[in-house]
Amino acid sequence: MLGYEKLKQLADAALAYSKAEQTEVVLHAVDSSLSRFANNTIHQNVFESNVTVRVRVVMGKRTGVAESNDITPDGIKRAVETARAIAQAQPESQHNAPLPESAPAPRVESFFANTAECSPETRARSIGNLAKQAAANKLFAAGAFRTDAFELAVANSLGTFQFHQGTVADLHTVVMNDAGTASGYASASSPDVRALDANAVAQRAIDKALRSQNPIALAPGEYTVVLEPTAVAMMLQYLAWHTFNALAVQEERSYVRGKKGELVFSPLLSLFDDGSDLEGYPLPFDHEGVPRQRVMLIENGVAREVVYDTFTARRDNVASTGHSLPAPNLQGPVPRNLFIAGGAQTRDELIASVTRGILVTRFWYTRLVAPLHVMMTGLTRDGTFLIENGQVSLPVKNLRFTTSYIDALKNTRGVSRETELVREEMYGMNFRAPTLVVDDFSFTGVTQ
Repeated sequence: MLGYEKLKQLADAALAYSKAEQTEVVLHAVDSSLSRFANNTIHQNVFESNVTVRVRVVMGKRTGVAESNDITPDGIKRAVETARAIAQAQPESQHNAPLPESAPAPRVESFFANTAECSPETRARSIGNLAKQAAANKLFAAGAFRTDAFELAVANSLGTFQFHQGTVADLHTVVMNDAGTASGYASASSPDVRALDANAVAQRAIDKALRSQNPIALAPGEYTVVLEPTAVAMMLQYLAWHTFNALAVQEERSYVRGKKGELVFSPLLSLFDDGSDLEGYPLPFDHEGVPRQRVMLIENGVAREVVYDTFTARRDNVASTGHSLPAPNLQGPVPRNLFIAGGAQTRDELIASVTRGILVTRFWYTRLVAPLHVMMTGLTRDGTFLIENGQVSLPVKNLRFTTSYIDALKNTRGVSRETELVREEMYGMNFRAPTLVVDDFSFTGVTQ
């Protein structure tokens, strides 16, 4: 890790090189350690250390962005010059937004030395215990154990400088039988590696794999489903992009457009985004250096707010909520630290409330069909079971679903007290999700 002073020095150097009207510098440093395993054996152990600098310059109605991982003085200067050259080559745009001024973001402590210093041997011991448990049950485990440390700094020529450092520990596994006909999934995630219980992850995945053998086929149709936190997190990911995004609202492709203050979801649901909540992976400012606000998206089923970046906020004459992605960004602002408030019942009590339904561990290969209602299609995977008279009974062959995630939020009739932290790696999104009971979830096919 480079530390506050070094990143401040690099940012100041980039700003000094720039002759543009406005300049923004985003520095991201990461030390990433990853152990992958398959067939009950670690087959890859990698470590990567990288620092990137992203420079955005604003020249009148033109903007240019350049990124580099050369942080030498010449490399920084070259990134600034490249951004300037790109800006000069752009056509003028009436939508070109000047950079934001921002107050200092709150300091949030989410860096754990135990995670940053976690050794390959430590990860190997956890994976080894998991693999032994799988082998003892004649099963095969595959997955990955990641421990990262990162720093993010954002500076601009208006006087902003924000700095945050944090850590990530994430373990996930799929356990499968020799024939590949039964599998189970489990995961654990936390900024503090000491909070991960690899034995509990192993036991959950193994139990699902053992119980998944000899699945029955269920006819397609509408079922009550019990969605475990991993499945709920995958729903929230698409809702973040397509529903609670101010750009989606402005472009009239969000379901909540014009519905603020209306009861449009289940009264049991409260959904919010909070970049400073220590129950998730905190990041207290966005990639424009604007402090992230706690934004209530759904309150007891009522549609409330959506998230903004500088560009969309100026369109609506409101303040940015601190949800910008790195420039250039055509996706609009995105809530990336989503929380569903826990309910009044335990997971077991929710299952007991279902006369006949399906328990879903997670979704796989999901695709968006229609953004307005977040109509999705995809498959269940790694632990799908029939629920009969309040008891998890027989394993079920994986089913294809075609249903609206908006309707799923409307038809939610149970929310568990317990929540789990689920991390989505590709986009760096994080979800604190409970188990949900959802009625009228539409399945349209069954795997062979």
